[in-house]
Amino acid sequence: MTHHRVLLDETIQRQEVGGFAFPLGAYPTEPLTPIAGYTMQFEAADGSDATAFAGAGFGEELEEWPDRYVFDIAISHTRVRSLCRALFGLLPGRFFPILDILGNDAYREIDPYIAYDLVGAEKFYDGLRAFEPWLFEDGLVGFGSMSVEPFFYVFLDEHKIVTVRCLPEMREKIERLLATFDLRQVEELEGVDSVAHEHRGVIVAPEDKPDALTPDEAIERLRDAWSLELNIDPMTNLDAEGNELGLTAWQCVVRCTPEDDEQADAYAELLLSATCLHEAEELATDAVEDRTSGIDWDEVDVIRADRITADQLKEWLGKERPVPPAKPGVHDLRWLAGGPAAQGGAR
Repeated sequence: MTHHRVLLDETIQRQEVGGFAFPLGAYPTEPLTPIAGYTMQFEAADGSDATAFAGAGFGEELEEWPDRYVFDIAISHTRVRSLCRALFGLLPGRFFPILDILGNDAYREIDPYIAYDLVGAEKFYDGLRAFEPWLFEDGLVGFGSMSVEPFFYVFLDEHKIVTVRCLPEMREKIERLLATFDLRQVEELEGVDSVAHEHRGVIVAPEDKPDALTPDEAIERLRDAWSLELNIDPMTNLDAEGNELGLTAWQCVVRCTPEDDEQADAYAELLLSATCLHEAEELATDAVEDRTSGIDWDEVDVIRADRITADQLKEWLGKERPVPPAKPGVHDLRWLAGGPAAQGGAR
C-alpha cells in the first residue's frame, strides 16, 4: 500500500524579521516589527460563542461557554509547534478536534469542521504527526481542539496566532506555561495579521511524486482521521451575513467505498441545485447510487459540497447544455476516478 505524505513547496522562502520567523503560508506584505507575546481578557458566560458549535452534536452539554479567560498569542514559527504541543497536553484524554479551511464556497470564506463525537488523544496526535508540515505552515488552514468537561480550547488560526480559552482557575497555569516560552503580556499583538499580509497554500503534489497529497486529499484524509464534519446547519442555506439564499447551485464530490478492501475508492463530481446542504447531499448520493445500481458500496459519502454561483454553473456546464430549471435537481455527473466501468457491474 502506498504511504501518502504532504510535501512542502520548496520554492517558498521563509520571511523573518529580527529573529521572528513567519510561517511559509502567511507573511506580511508591508513593514512590520513583530513582537512575541500575548494578550489576555476575561469573557463572561453568555452563550454567544457556543452558537458556533450549535450543529455539532453537543446537545445540552454546551448551551453556553462558561466564564473564561482568552489568551491570544503571537510567537515565532520556530517555537509555535512546541507551544501548541504543550497546550494540547492540557486537554483531557478525549476531546473535539477542529479544522478550519479557507475554502471554495461562493458564499462563505471558511469551511468550519469539528468532530461531533469525542476523539481520543492518540488519534488526534496521529493526525497531527502525519499532517504537521501542512497544519503549521499553510496560510489557508487553522486547527485545534476543545473539551467540554473541563472546558478548554486551543486553536492555531490561519495566521498561526494561537488562541486559548480556559476556565478562570486555569489562568495562572497558562500564564506560567507562557512564561517558560519567554512570552510576556502586551497591550496589543504585533503578529502577521496586524498589517497587510498574504495567505497561500504551501503543499504540492508533483506528477513524479505519486505519494504526495493534494490539498483536497489532505483535507479528506484528516477529516477521516479526526472524524470531522462540516459544522453548519444542514437544513438552511445562509451566506456569511446570515441571509437566506434559497435555491443555489452546488459542486459536490462523492466518495464511494467498495466492499472489497482491495478495490480503490471511486469519486464522482456532481453539479446540482439545492436549497440546503442536506438536500444537496441527498441528491448527490441518490444520483451516484442510481448510476451504480449494480455495485454494492460499503459507504457512499459526500466529502465536499461547495455552493457555486449561477454564472459558474452555466460556465461549467458549457454552452451546449441548456440552462438548468430553477428547481432542485442534478445537472451533471462525471467520474473523477474508479467509476462504474472500473468497478464492474454498474449499468
